[in-house]
Amino acid sequence: MHAVVCREYGPIDRLKYENIAPPPMVPGSVRIAVEAAGIAFAHLLMVAGKHQNKPPLPFVPGTDIAGTVIELAPDVEHLTIGDRVVAAIPSGGWGQEAIAPAGNAFRMPDSLSFPAALQFPGGYATVYATLAWRAALKPGEVLLVHGAGGGHGLLAVEVGKALGATVIATAGSPEKLATVKRRGADHAINYREQDFRAAVQALTDGRGADVIFDPVGGDVFDLSLRAIAPEGRIIPYGFASGRIPQIPANIVLVKNLTVVGIYWGYYMGWGKTAANPETRRKVRALIDDLFSLCTAGKLAPEISETFPLAQYATALGLIERREAIGKIALIPPR
Repeated sequence: MHAVVCREYGPIDRLKYENIAPPPMVPGSVRIAVEAAGIAFAHLLMVAGKHQNKPPLPFVPGTDIAGTVIELAPDVEHLTIGDRVVAAIPSGGWGQEAIAPAGNAFRMPDSLSFPAALQFPGGYATVYATLAWRAALKPGEVLLVHGAGGGHGLLAVEVGKALGATVIATAGSPEKLATVKRRGADHAINYREQDFRAAVQALTDGRGADVIFDPVGGDVFDLSLRAIAPEGRIIPYGFASGRIPQIPANIVLVKNLTVVGIYWGYYMGWGKTAANPETRRKVRALIDDLFSLCTAGKLAPEISETFPLAQYATALGLIERREAIGKIALIPPR
């Protein structure tokens, strides 16, 4: 099969587009003919060897896929060959076929296209778990979303609105600002032209944001600690700026802040922690809720661009230069 292969950690140009053997089946899994695979900033970290999810070399990147079930392990009973599914996997998605744990593969509504469905098992699910489970975002609270023009930032805007929050979004271009407004943001701030801290204070009568979703890190995180309300919750969701911030304990103390961590792989059973049956049920219920919100028109999964799998470097370049708006999908050959 055709696949993108990482044989040594490093920059994009070390990846190779190769013809390799399909992955072997393992117990408790399904084989999926991949119709679309997601691509995100986290994949840049993975291929550089800088992500907490660090597969052994060589490996095929890609953690969210959508496609058709073409083979089942003998112990899998809840799926059938021919099912249209989305799945979250620790790696292996950027190829024509992928093996997914059956517990992490979800039947998708017939109304969803394969590329649009990519938003659910990783993106929407992670953001929903972050805001609803971990940060306990309540209706009427103020949610500040940084990097709102990016893939997960846009989803945080949508999910925040679905949970009843007032959403303030920051982005760095007129195009991204227009997109976040269209996707539901109540207020949009161009962080390149405005002091977002001052803008947030003005919009909240000096109180600040109750919850801050920050996939940027660095200076943005530092300033966010000054733009958060007392008893607020701040989420260090990622570090696209390149600098992992250090959190001053004195600010956490005097503002009664909660710093909220989220690693979706914990709930999916990746790494050293196997997901228990109760966690599996909780995740499946979450995915069902998200599909229901989508069917009700409260979520609008969109893919900004698609690229043939062979053009993975072009797609990764857009993300690396922070030029991507929303989610990008790779389409394997058929």
